[in-house]
Amino acid sequence: MTDDKSKTDAQWREQLNDEQYHVLRKHGTERAFSHPFNNYKDEGTYVCAGCGTDLFKSEAKFDSGTGWPSFFQPKSPESVSEHSDRSFLMKRTEVRCASCDGHLGHVFPDGPAPTGQRYCMNGAAMKFRPKA
Repeated sequence: MTDDKSKTDAQWREQLNDEQYHVLRKHGTERAFSHPFNNYKDEGTYVCAGCGTDLFKSEAKFDSGTGWPSFFQPKSPESVSEHSDRSFLMKRTEVRCASCDGHLGHVFPDGPAPTGQRYCMNGAAMKFRPKA
């Protein structure tokens, strides 16, 4: 099995569609309100579109009004990694998949209880696994 962090750019291009590649590998952002996951309400787990790692439970999802799927916490602290992002003349905290290092979105300190966090994710960076 290939280590997802050591995949070549060509391997990622072959595995991902254009939008997934742009978001996960090039740190892109989809347009607000453009992905179906923004309004998705089914029960289950959101997983990384790059490697399948469990990222967020549907129970942690909330409507932030921002146009991107938002969660108040990851499934586990080991699911994601956080990195300083100073692009676009802003200071933000980037969120990546801890397994494949794919860009997922950003986290902000303006979410609901119990954490006060808003994990604002790109829908294209995730797939959904329904609850069994």
